Amino acid sequence: MSSADSALSLLKATSRTFFIPISLLPTGLQEAVAAAYLCMRAIDQIEDNADMEPALKAQLLRQVSLNLQAGTADSTPDDFVRGLETTGLALEEVTLRIGEWSLLAPATIAPRIWDATAAMADRMAYWAERNWLIENEQDLDCYSFSVAGAVGLMLSDLWAWHDGTETNRSHAIGFGRGLQSINILRNHAEDMTRGVDFYPVGWTDADMQRYAKRNLALADAYIAALPKGPALTFCEIPLALANGTLAAIAQGKEKLSRSDVISIVARLTSGKFAPAAR
Repeated sequence: MSSADSALSLLKATSRTFFIPISLLPTGLQEAVAAAYLCMRAIDQIEDNADMEPALKAQLLRQVSLNLQAGTADSTPDDFVRGLETTGLALEEVTLRIGEWSLLAPATIAPRIWDATAAMADRMAYWAERNWLIENEQDLDCYSFSVAGAVGLMLSDLWAWHDGTETNRSHAIGFGRGLQSINILRNHAEDMTRGVDFYPVGWTDADMQRYAKRNLALADAYIAALPKGPALTFCEIPLALANGTLAAIAQGKEKLSRSDVISIVARLTSGKFAPAAR
């Protein structure tokens, strides 16, 4: 199995939502976006590890950041995992293979992905050290930029690298923040059971829904301006699912039903690709 096929296989097992739009991308861009997703998933798994103390999370995240900052054209996969083997904990496969993901993208864009992942890891370390304390909306904007808004900026860079597609960078941040705010809404009860609350102090579900709606409006503007092509193909699926989830939550549901998800994805991928065939 090639590195790209292996990456897609793990991606499919990790996130069906992003596996489908990434699978629709052309060669080169597909590897770049898959690499970015898996690198960021790798550090996300450290942030979310229920068996790890915040101080150790911060230490490992900063080590990953330093490894990525030290990347060169001659780096090997082992160079990017230096320091991760000393935890004594069983880290997720996606984390242990971050060296492979770091070298999956074409060499002309891989360093941009290293930079984005390194910066995100440093920001995650900051939030781990303060136990993800979100006191006000400014904190929420800061956190949601750290782990998602900045991803929107990186994706804009990938679109420009691939075919010169230009985007509104403020709207790109809204795209990332909008998707993240939906995750916060969906996972709020579960997060609370592990002592983490991403809602600003005093906020209700209605407040978070308004925050999500405001950012998803920016996301809608972001993709409305995209020309027909790979960037639009990628962005419209997660955004449609996010808007659908927000509507479902507003109606008192926990999330979209499986049949609703299938219907949305089928509508947007009709005539492009058959997921079951892969």
